[in-house]
Amino acid sequence: MGWLYDKVGKPLFFRSTPEAAHEYAVDALAVLSRLRPVCALMEKIHQLPASQHRPVECFGLKFPNAVGLAAGFDKNGKIWPAAAALGFGHVEIGTVTHHAQEGNPRPRVFRYPAEQAVINRMGFNNAGAAAMAAHLAKLPGPGQRVIPLGINLGKTKVTPLDQATEDYVGSFRLLADYADYVVVNVSSPNTPGLRELQDAAWLKPLLAALVEENTTRVAGGKPRRPLLLKIAPDLSWLQIDAALGVIAELGLDGLIATNTTLARPAAFAEVHEAGGLSGGPLRRRSTQIINYISRATGGRLPIIGVGGISDEAGAAEKLDAGATLVQVYTGMIYRGPFFAAELARALSIRQRI
Repeated sequence: MGWLYDKVGKPLFFRSTPEAAHEYAVDALAVLSRLRPVCALMEKIHQLPASQHRPVECFGLKFPNAVGLAAGFDKNGKIWPAAAALGFGHVEIGTVTHHAQEGNPRPRVFRYPAEQAVINRMGFNNAGAAAMAAHLAKLPGPGQRVIPLGINLGKTKVTPLDQATEDYVGSFRLLADYADYVVVNVSSPNTPGLRELQDAAWLKPLLAALVEENTTRVAGGKPRRPLLLKIAPDLSWLQIDAALGVIAELGLDGLIATNTTLARPAAFAEVHEAGGLSGGPLRRRSTQIINYISRATGGRLPIIGVGGISDEAGAAEKLDAGATLVQVYTGMIYRGPFFAAELARALSIRQRI
């Protein structure tokens, strides 16, 4: 199916602005999500049969394959049912903030096809945690889905840093019932000051409050939700060590490496658009960080690897470096909607060899 996207789909999408093309894709997948019989048929076609692969078990969940859809595509949780139909083994929705916000002014997404890259400065545009919760309440919940659903939480732009903990905890309370796992995103470059929350002085009380809220859920008879932290690729090794210390102390379940980068390597040296760079130029750095974290933790901390995956080799590189799962987003822009199914199939063959 990749050839069809290259010949027909990509030329059509690339005639539109990047954000308009994204909105067309979301609209189309929202329609598909409502067509349950069609989704079920596509799941049978694209999800690998048990005889051909081993499901991935990670932080208490079972994933039918290692390939997930990264946060940022389905910001409001509208199209995730279609993800399984496209062959994804999990999907992460959001980033969602406690309060609704429009994000940054347009244009705010820029494609660089020669480098298989994107720069975005979306700014967590979303309808807010309460709206997402109301929508998810109408759909199958944890334990009733074909693939796990992660919910990625961010800070509302207008919330001061010293009130960030209450902001995240408020979103967690609204959404934890609907998540298979929850991600704490303190690494987007597009909300002023957000990355400061990666410093241990801010990070520890924030994560401690979420861990406590999770414990309160269990005391109240509700299931605990795995908690993961998503970090930036621009951290120093010392900063990563500090974050890993907090994660170990508080007993978080995993880490996502990495978000987009503020660096402008090689061909991007003269590119002056603000925002996070994703895709091909991020591949090497994200893999280095995955490898560093895996070695530093003795392979005991589950890692979801993200950054520059555009083919089987890119995904295998992340897994070999120590990731348990991988996620794609920019790669899907350039490879098409069935990229996940193709990637999962290739990785399953590699697994059996």
